[in-house]
Amino acid sequence: MLRYVAKRIANYCVMLFVAITMTYFLASAFMDPRSNYMSRNPRPPMDSINHALDNANINDQTPVITRYVRWLTGVVTRWDWGKAPDQSSVGDAIVSRMGASLQLVTLATVLSIVIGVSIGVYTAIRQYKWQDRVLNSIATFIFVIPPAVLAVAVVFFAIEVNTVAGSRLFYVTGLHSYQGENFGLWFLDFLQHLILPTISMTLGGAVGYHLTQRTYLLDEMNADYVRTARAKGLTLNQAIRRHALRNSLIPTAQSVAFSIAGVFTGATVTESVFAINGLGRYFVTTIGQNDINGTVAIAAFSGVCTLVGALLADIVAAWLDPRIRLN
Repeated sequence: MLRYVAKRIANYCVMLFVAITMTYFLASAFMDPRSNYMSRNPRPPMDSINHALDNANINDQTPVITRYVRWLTGVVTRWDWGKAPDQSSVGDAIVSRMGASLQLVTLATVLSIVIGVSIGVYTAIRQYKWQDRVLNSIATFIFVIPPAVLAVAVVFFAIEVNTVAGSRLFYVTGLHSYQGENFGLWFLDFLQHLILPTISMTLGGAVGYHLTQRTYLLDEMNADYVRTARAKGLTLNQAIRRHALRNSLIPTAQSVAFSIAGVFTGATVTESVFAINGLGRYFVTTIGQNDINGTVAIAAFSGVCTLVGALLADIVAAWLDPRIRLN
């Protein structure tokens, strides 16, 4: 196992280096940081513009290969991911927003997996019964609602609850507002901010896991080895629990592992609706502001998360199915 993991990590490092390099050159080709200054009124002096671009290592008058070598040297030797066109540190921006994304999506992701997979197994075992029909109808309805609409609906519902209660039970923007040192009050304030985006993200995520897990389990329930197990005397629930469920969890576990990158950068809509400065919102901002270094840093972070997910997917698959050998 250790040899396999070490070999995959080495391969992934090469893949990640190539992907980041390509992203840097593509971002440098299509983004125009100079336009951020040229569009100002009054326009700064050209010498001042060039000085600012040189300071951030994004001056289009400097050969791109020279800029790339400088940028790569900074990353390797100082872990410096460069500066944005406004001269702010890209590394500091990502670290601060990473914490916000972790707070926002961790609980929602765990709840989505647990609730979605549990309901998927529950409905698959009760295929075509009223529980299956009702839960599938609700899931299909939620599934077709755009995430932005779902988030706004949650906000309107919370505002109505606050109005009826006559006090602010839920906050609809940000993750924190308490400035004191009392941990109990801080935690209560955090929950009041977190509950709405968590509900919004959990609903959408759980529906996806529910529908896919139901499909995977139904496929396994109709497999020959399950029929053989039942012919040997096992009840349906025993055959599902001992054989079908474990195999049906393999594709679900792999999809969960590959969603690690999306956990951090895929919550753009939720972060925008609830005014949370996370990585997803930052990624959109970097593109809109022609931030070459910021875009490459986010792409690198997403690449690392994706490759970690790929490795975890292989390991989890081998754990769930002993017939799989890692070599």
